[in-house]
Amino acid sequence: MSDAGQNGTSRQTDRWLEPGPTNALVIYILYLAGLVIGVSGIIGIVLAYINRGKAGGFVESHYAFLIRTFWIGLLYALISALLMVVVVGVVLMVAVAVWFIARCILGLQALQRGEAVKNPESWFLGL
Repeated sequence: MSDAGQNGTSRQTDRWLEPGPTNALVIYILYLAGLVIGVSGIIGIVLAYINRGKAGGFVESHYAFLIRTFWIGLLYALISALLMVVVVGVVLMVAVAVWFIARCILGLQALQRGEAVKNPESWFLGL
């Protein structure tokens, strides 16, 4: 074990795991990366559930928003996948990707401004 670990101080790189704005930022990035690397979205939802209720303040709305973004996005994607049989699913899948990206970008912008998500329970964009 390193000296930092023995002294009880955390390394600077451990900060992204702790509840708070940096952790929420990492989860947004993992979600966006999940559009290309699917497993990163799963890592993001796990981090969101682990840290929900621990950060306090405006960041709590981001954790609720992140969790809902994952599950609603998964639901929309499954419905779109089922509808691909009748071609309309392809268009819907693109719409789901745009919706997912927009939610993540709007969440990131609010996080960077130090603001809560206005409507984290929203099924649309949370504005």
